[in-house]
Amino acid sequence: MVVLFVVMLKELIDQFYSDNHKDRDQKRFYITDAGRCGRAIFFKFKNVPRQELEPRMLRLFDHGDYIQMQILNSLFSLGIVRASEIRIPPQEIISGRADAIITLDNELYVVDFKSMNSMIFKRLEEPKEENVNQLQLYLHYFKIPKGILLYVNKDTSDLKEFLVKYDKVKAVKLLEDLTKLKSKIDTDIVPERIPGYPDDWQCRYCQFKSICKTAGEKALNWNDFREKIESIKENGN
Repeated sequence: MVVLFVVMLKELIDQFYSDNHKDRDQKRFYITDAGRCGRAIFFKFKNVPRQELEPRMLRLFDHGDYIQMQILNSLFSLGIVRASEIRIPPQEIISGRADAIITLDNELYVVDFKSMNSMIFKRLEEPKEENVNQLQLYLHYFKIPKGILLYVNKDTSDLKEFLVKYDKVKAVKLLEDLTKLKSKIDTDIVPERIPGYPDDWQCRYCQFKSICKTAGEKALNWNDFREKIESIKENGN
C-alpha cells in the first residue's frame, strides 16, 4: 500500500512539473539566444513540436535556481548588491534579466550565475562561450564595462569565477546576427544547420533533433518544408 502511494505521488509531482513548464509562444529573443543555433530558435518561434523535457530534468533546473538564490542571498548579506533580477531596458527584438549588479572596490559588475554538475564543473577551465555571449549583452545594455560569470557546482557547492570585460565588437555582432535571424523568421526561411552538426553540444541536447535531420543541411522555405513534414505524418512515414 505504501509503495502504491509513493508511485502515485511521483506521478503527481512529475505531472506538476510537466504542466508548469509548457512551451510558451516566443515573440522576442531572449538574451540566452545570443550565439545559439539559429535553426533551433527558428523552430521555437514557429511553435514546431519538440521533444519534451523529462520532469527529472525540470527538477534539476529548479534545483539550480535554488542554489543560485542562496548565492544571491550571500551577496546581499555582504552588502554589495546594487540590483538583482534586473531587466535590460526595453528592446524591440530581445529581452533579458541579469542576476545581479554588484559593487566591488567602488566598481560596478554585472554578475551572472550558472550551475552545473561535478563532471562539467571539474573540466571548466574557462567560461563557456554561450555564457560569455549572454554576459556581453548585459554589459552592453547596462553600460557596465566588467562582468563576472560565477559557476556553482550543484553537487558540492564549489565555486569558480571568471572576469569578463565588455567587448563592443562582439556585442554588436551578436545583435546583428539576431537581427538577421529575425528577418529569416519573419520571411519564413529556415536557417542552415550550425557548422558543428551533429557533434556540437547544442545538437546533443536539442529538442528539435528529428525535424532538423529531416530538414537537411541547407536553408529552406518554411512553408514548403511544413507541407512536406505534414505529408510525412499523414502517410505514416
